[in-house]
Amino acid sequence: MNIDEALSKFKRIHFIGIGGAGMCPLAEILHEKGYILTGSDNNESDNLKRIRSLGIPVYMGQRPENLGDSEAVVYTAALLDTNPELVAAKASRPTFERRELLGAVTRQFGKVVGVAGTHGKTTTSSMITQAFMDAGRDPSAVIGGRLPSIDAHGRVGKEDLLVVESCEFARTFLDETVSVAVLLNVDRDHLDVYKTMDNLTAAFSQFVSGATECVVYNGDDPRCVKAVEPVRSRALLSFGLDRSNNYSADGLYRDDLGGYGFTLYVNGHERGRVELAVPGKHNVFNALAAIAVCSYMGMELDKIVASLAEFRGADRRFQLKGEYNGAKIYDDYAHHPAEIEATLTAAKELDFKRVIAVFQPFTFSRTYTLLDDFARVLEIADEVVLTPIMGSREVNTYNIHTSDLTEKIPCAKEFKSFSEVREYLAGHVGEGDLVITLGCGDVYKIGDMLLA
Repeated sequence: MNIDEALSKFKRIHFIGIGGAGMCPLAEILHEKGYILTGSDNNESDNLKRIRSLGIPVYMGQRPENLGDSEAVVYTAALLDTNPELVAAKASRPTFERRELLGAVTRQFGKVVGVAGTHGKTTTSSMITQAFMDAGRDPSAVIGGRLPSIDAHGRVGKEDLLVVESCEFARTFLDETVSVAVLLNVDRDHLDVYKTMDNLTAAFSQFVSGATECVVYNGDDPRCVKAVEPVRSRALLSFGLDRSNNYSADGLYRDDLGGYGFTLYVNGHERGRVELAVPGKHNVFNALAAIAVCSYMGMELDKIVASLAEFRGADRRFQLKGEYNGAKIYDDYAHHPAEIEATLTAAKELDFKRVIAVFQPFTFSRTYTLLDDFARVLEIADEVVLTPIMGSREVNTYNIHTSDLTEKIPCAKEFKSFSEVREYLAGHVGEGDLVITLGCGDVYKIGDMLLA
């Protein structure tokens, strides 16, 4: 039985790990469609409060008895195969990984915008969702980060329209059915899954080739151009800084807060100025992609531009958390060298005395494969503070350690715990400093600890 059949046959669905950023919005969508849900998780969170507010029971801890009278089970990929609740589910009823449910959900909407790429998916998905909402439309959304305007990782709308962040990890996005495919960039990542860049590019190519209406792609990125080469009989819209693109930016300038402004050109014709409040040149590309998508979907250009001017970013994307001893404390989800480079470059453009990067490496495979790249980009900061590697789902078969990275960065210090990092920062930072925590794990807690 596949997930589409299960959703048509069953109404009682149990979610293992229901509080996860990718699970919570899917649960909300199924709840709105009339499914009877239960869930379990190991940690209290704002997402669980949101789920409970809908009347969905949530069990803390994961045990076989949590399954109750559910007819099918959806689980997060973060679980170990030995998880007792997951083991019991697989032995007793149809069980599906979260990516399978996301794929099925995309097939329940008439229009689906899928935003893919190695970097920028969350920000671009958020820009598109926010622009639709600001224009009075009512989309559903599944986003990897929390969008401040809705205080959630997704929303359930009344319109037959879904905006989804389409992740390439473990080929998740290939389960989706999208109307408009967005390809922001193709960079070296997840090679533990894909092995080679050719394989990774081929997967992105397969994703965009599945779009039923339109493909929006980065015309300045050679790998994106290669990925869209097989696309036929669909609209193709390119974006980038080069004026040969359908949507391009020229005359870039940066304001005192790091936001970029630019003159927008559409098919070579000047269409006015765009002002961004989110810092970093990389967000010019994200904004161009959002403009292309929203224009294709029938939105008026002036409304798109007005929404982008007010967009303040998703949580954990160059997010200002507060101030400690005169130092500004920021947090960013960046966990790939290209993302860290973009974030630290944007930070260095601001008017601060020192930029202090606090980085938590994520997964042993990525740290091992991209070690030299991590060292190169972290040196952009004036000082680097490193924590132990967060292995997540992996076992350290690579014999890689944070000390391997520390040795390659002259300005780096390594600590064994978050409390040690907090203690060091508390006695070290002051007026004129920018401290930014970097990583997709729980490194943000260091900033919270410092501010507390």
